[in-house]
Amino acid sequence: MRLNPVLDQLGSYPIAVVHERARAMREAGQRVIDFSIGDPREPTPAFIPDALRSAVPTVSQYPTTAGRAELRSAIAAYVGRRFGVSVDPETQVIPTSGSKEAVFNTPFAFVERAAGDVVAYGTPGYPVYERGALFAGAKTHPVALRGDFVLRAGDVPEEVWSRTRLLWICTPHNPTGAVTNRDELESLLATAKSNETLLLSDECYADIYEPDQHPDGPPSILQVAGEGTPGVLAFLSLSKRSGMTGYRSGAIVGDPEAIGALKRLRTTTGTASPEFVQSAATAAWADDAHAADRRRIFAAKRATLRRAFAQLDMDVVASTAGLYLWVRVGDDVEATERLLDGGVVVAPGRFFGSGGEGYLRLALVPTLEECEQAVEVLVSCLS
Repeated sequence: MRLNPVLDQLGSYPIAVVHERARAMREAGQRVIDFSIGDPREPTPAFIPDALRSAVPTVSQYPTTAGRAELRSAIAAYVGRRFGVSVDPETQVIPTSGSKEAVFNTPFAFVERAAGDVVAYGTPGYPVYERGALFAGAKTHPVALRGDFVLRAGDVPEEVWSRTRLLWICTPHNPTGAVTNRDELESLLATAKSNETLLLSDECYADIYEPDQHPDGPPSILQVAGEGTPGVLAFLSLSKRSGMTGYRSGAIVGDPEAIGALKRLRTTTGTASPEFVQSAATAAWADDAHAADRRRIFAAKRATLRRAFAQLDMDVVASTAGLYLWVRVGDDVEATERLLDGGVVVAPGRFFGSGGEGYLRLALVPTLEECEQAVEVLVSCLS
């Protein structure tokens, strides 16, 4: 059978290898504390599934790509509260079926294969930036991230900027938890505009952060774009903010012309969130208290795990926001294997691309009790 050669080029999704290993260990009856996948286990706040159940219709009909007006208004109101930015829910907001599909599909609306358009992104980083770009027919340019793992305008060579149609940034960053400050966002946007590059900001972890490090929360590209948010798109998600990973619910907010293009693309593919999920999402975006509660839980987990690495005298790099700890360990594959032997599952940094070698990513998904249990294993296995 003939296949798209991109499938063979990319191979299997790297993190799936660790995920399957963890599954096999559980099935064999072993105790597993799994930090490998960003899928938190805290219960979804009760008012969210209540809203979903009450919205399940007697007669099921197709949802629209644009989404319900109530949901778009709730997202716009959230953006106003969280970032102090006014956006038009009619022209600057589109709901998505989670952030992963939105990230993957977006290049299809903007990349011209014949023109040799480039999609640039940081590495290590979320593998879907590369995968979506390649399937859309773009040339790709991974930008090596070092030191604090923040992508800056000067990290992209001038000759690459001139060919870059889309530039992905991620703040708070997956896998490192690094945060791009406002000055750096302004510099990125200015350079992107001068090169007619659309700046795409993955902000799915915007509500998970250390309050003492980020009193006002990590900034958004929407805050520096100005009225009408020209030239930028922010990608938002309820997965970690509201414990809704299984609901697959997110949003894209920003440039009206770009949002219009995405609506046309997504209507063609029939990509739309079910309306009962949209009802749950409307309730979630409208409430900030539950997000603050979850933020406190993740902060407690982070503090617990930091104790282990402090005992080991290992550096926790960045990791002031987002769902992850990024730890310098030397040989990341060897460290992963040693921890697996002890029943602790992590992700080697190299799974997230060049530059991740020598680091481990720990997702703050086990319970606080399990994190406390893991401290002893981490210290024992990595000493």
